[in-house]
Amino acid sequence: MNKIKVWPHMTIVAVVFSLVAGLGVYAWMRQQAASAADLPYAARIQRVDGEVAFSDNLANNDANIEWTAATANQPFSEGDRIYTRENSHTSLAFSGRNFARLDPNTSLDCVSLGDRRTQLALRDGSAMFDIGYLQPNELFEVATPNGAINFDQPGLYNVGFDRNGGVLVSVLSGLAQVVGLGGSGQINKGEMLTLVGQTAAEVVLSRLNRRDAGRQVDDYYRYQYPNSYDGRYNDYDAYLNDPYYYDPYRRNASYQYTSANIPGTNDLDYYGDWQNVNGYGNAWRPRVSSTWVPYQQGQWTNNYPYGPTWVSSEPWGYAPYHYGRWANVNNQWYWIPDAVNTNPAYAPALVAFVPLNDQNQIGWVPLGPGDTYAPRYYDENWQPRYLSRTNVSPARLINLGIPGAVTVVPVDAWGRAIDPRSIRRIDQQRLAGVRSTLDPLTLTPLRNAVVHSAWGRGKISLPPGIAKKLYDTRVFVGNDIRESRFRRDLAKSMRVERVSDKVRNQKFKVRDERQQAQQVSRLDKEDRKETRSEAKEIRAQEKSERKAQPQSLPVRVDNPSKHESKQQSQGASKQERKQGPPAQPGGHDHGDKGKGKGKKP
Repeated sequence: MNKIKVWPHMTIVAVVFSLVAGLGVYAWMRQQAASAADLPYAARIQRVDGEVAFSDNLANNDANIEWTAATANQPFSEGDRIYTRENSHTSLAFSGRNFARLDPNTSLDCVSLGDRRTQLALRDGSAMFDIGYLQPNELFEVATPNGAINFDQPGLYNVGFDRNGGVLVSVLSGLAQVVGLGGSGQINKGEMLTLVGQTAAEVVLSRLNRRDAGRQVDDYYRYQYPNSYDGRYNDYDAYLNDPYYYDPYRRNASYQYTSANIPGTNDLDYYGDWQNVNGYGNAWRPRVSSTWVPYQQGQWTNNYPYGPTWVSSEPWGYAPYHYGRWANVNNQWYWIPDAVNTNPAYAPALVAFVPLNDQNQIGWVPLGPGDTYAPRYYDENWQPRYLSRTNVSPARLINLGIPGAVTVVPVDAWGRAIDPRSIRRIDQQRLAGVRSTLDPLTLTPLRNAVVHSAWGRGKISLPPGIAKKLYDTRVFVGNDIRESRFRRDLAKSMRVERVSDKVRNQKFKVRDERQQAQQVSRLDKEDRKETRSEAKEIRAQEKSERKAQPQSLPVRVDNPSKHESKQQSQGASKQERKQGPPAQPGGHDHGDKGKGKGKKP
């Protein structure tokens, strides 16, 4: 019998099979990496004053989209809309160094939010944009009905509307590029561009009024840094001489220990302390009571496409709940951040969910250092799409054995602000046999809450006229719009259009009023100088006249009644002889009738 050697063939088959499998894994990894890259970034609503409305714009069909009350520490992303009502403000953080403050009656939409790309739409009101850092080739663009504004350098910018619908762009510091339907142009520090309309003939470039500019800068810094600002920027020149005095990146120690890309880093110094913790390195501890536990003060909301999202009611409660891990050392909780020179990925909540035998209860525990997390998103039907092969049911969690680390609440309390009285303690032995999960929607009670319930904040109704205006008004960007796989036809639904390349490459025909403003400023200075000179001459003349007048003897006033009676008795007959008869009863002396307001100068 002939012996047939099959092992080379089998080896070849095995090699081919392994190669195909390896290519499959590689293709899968590439696909998942692309999906992870497609996930939009998340920004932070860091402060809310008054009534601020929020919409996720999921309906995408008409002006009757649902608006809810925005809250501090609420994340927002592509497709979301924010509107401030009368006498209301809100501030936003796009990273640890880039911010915006919306004035009353202001609309801001998030068109695109990703790696080195931020595209927003301003349709009404006014906003201040504080750009602390831009990476190479990073785009930060604000679309308006009359054109787009690109912030080319770090600086402070104000964009708003005048009463006639013109767009005002003030460059308090930095450098901006404006692209409209009539061309493009550049705005330097200390200048203001007015887009009166969409045609090239209606563009006006002027210099900022320094007094108004100082008031704008002062107002913004007083709002953004209420705990440290001392009013020095009321003088615009003082701001120009040292614009980085309040830069949190330079003032706060937190930026030495965590990534500046994380929104909320600027709050950590004021509300906690950094310590070197054995085994973990630099860690942050909030100034809280000894019984405090992470993920207990706040509420769960639903945020597409990320799913259940934690929104903390603590003023510092953004960065430590969406990045890093929590560790319990000597019965104290510490936040362990990602490394400084990294670009950590946002997570809706870094917890594992603990199912209990009682279907009316749900629990969660903070993930600790070394615990895995399953990055994911959900489709329109709330089906999960995992971006890694992480086991969503980890066998071990570092914090599960810490007494009090698991927060347990009734399922019907899910989606509302957590009442401390509703938190239930659970026996540690009961947790021994529990298999936790990283995906909350694998738990039937929570999935039902997502699919069938409206979570979170109360509804807000905008006046119909404003709602229609915000929906119907077109805005223009100067760069390509990043299409989102999670929001189909987002640009179309948000009425965002791109300016053509032909228009972008031609220059504005600008009515330049900078020289005129310079002359007015110079004349104003000369007028003030002349006024001061004239006032000085008048004071000198009055002084010389007083010196020329005869000096009167001083009068003693230690006994007024005696002094007055003596004067009257001695001078009465002379007065009567010179002036005639005394004044009739009921007569009035009109010598001194002025009324002072009593205000100190």
